[in-house]
Amino acid sequence: MTSSPDDLELVSVTKRYGDTIAVDAVDHRFRVGAYTCLLGPSGCGKSSTLRMIAGHETVTDGAVILAGRDISQLPPAKRGTAMMFQNYALFPHLSVRDNVAFSLKMKGVEAKERFAKAAEMLELVDLTALSDRLPDQLSGGQQQRVALARALITRPQVLLLDEPLSALDPFLRIRMRAELRKLQQELGISFVHVTHGQDEALALADEIVVMNNAVIEQAGPAREVFNAPKTEFVARFMGGHNVVALPEGRFAIRADAIALTKPETGVMDAAITGVEFQGMHVAITSRITGDQEVTSLIADHLFYENPRNLGERIGLTWDAEKLHKLTA
Repeated sequence: MTSSPDDLELVSVTKRYGDTIAVDAVDHRFRVGAYTCLLGPSGCGKSSTLRMIAGHETVTDGAVILAGRDISQLPPAKRGTAMMFQNYALFPHLSVRDNVAFSLKMKGVEAKERFAKAAEMLELVDLTALSDRLPDQLSGGQQQRVALARALITRPQVLLLDEPLSALDPFLRIRMRAELRKLQQELGISFVHVTHGQDEALALADEIVVMNNAVIEQAGPAREVFNAPKTEFVARFMGGHNVVALPEGRFAIRADAIALTKPETGVMDAAITGVEFQGMHVAITSRITGDQEVTSLIADHLFYENPRNLGERIGLTWDAEKLHKLTA
């Protein structure tokens, strides 16, 4: 990855809570102007990392660098970052306009100027008509856009988002992630978004950073991380992959790259343990050796041309080029 003087960079960033290490000497450079998702299970260190970038958690060791300066010891308002919280943290007694303008009021910006800038932000997120409403008079999606406008009014170099879609229902979540992506592309600033949802990360991110046990397991372009996982954890966590043990080692292979054939004519034999219709495809789970199971995704029309049953013996086959050797 080529670097830019405006990049956000973590240099051996560590966070300890007593004897517990939440983030362990993490190094990473975030590409300027990119949408990056920090992805991982609960407790992996992703939220602690985001909060250290924002200044809402102290850095135990290491440094957070933005545009060539160490911001690790600066207060949040002096960092060039802004954070959108999971619960939006809107002031219930303030109007939409006053919520958006609040940070400028704290900086001493006169009313005329701060309301003019608030109006620009509300137009950006398509909420001009609701500027006089209180937060409890808004839908969840509208509240999210108010929180976005309030974060963006300070013109940050980096916008930090802590699971911003988790409070929304599934249909609104899909719509709002499209709005987030569109907004990031229009603004051209760096977004760093924490999520535990693989689908969310794949839909949004230019770059995915997968964290596990306080360290980065793998980072790279979203398509690369999904298609070529480097570790067993990444392969399993990203979903859509199987991990198979072969004489040459352990490999990841996408579920849609495994085809079914007759017993003893494929790469290995198996017994079907599950058949699940999933709309456009059918998921076939089969046991290969011991307790090891493999999932194959078969197009629904192909499956129903030749239905399979629980307990049926089958062969599994794949193109060897679809295998990805795992390092751990």
